[in-house]
Amino acid sequence: MSITQERKQALIAEYALKAGDTGSPEVQVALLTERINNLTEHLRTNIKDHHSRRGLLKMVGLRRRLLTYVKDQSQERYQTLIKRLNLRK
Repeated sequence: MSITQERKQALIAEYALKAGDTGSPEVQVALLTERINNLTEHLRTNIKDHHSRRGLLKMVGLRRRLLTYVKDQSQERYQTLIKRLNLRK
C-alpha cells in the first residue's frame, strides 16, 4: 500500500523543480497520486476497508487543493503537471 523509498526518491527526482526540492506542489501532487493509485488497487480487493477509503478521500481532497494552488499560480505549470500524471481535465 505504501510507496517504497526508492520509488519515492525517483518521483522526487522526476518532478523536482530544482536540486533538493522535496516540498514543491508538483512533488507533493506526484507523491499523492502514487499513494492514491496504490490505495485504489488495495480497495479493489478489500471492498469493506472503510477506514482506508476515508484516508483515500482525504488524500484526493488534498491533491485537489494542491492542484488548485498550482493552477492559480501558473496555468501552464498546471497543464504540464496533469498531463505528466495522466489526470483528467
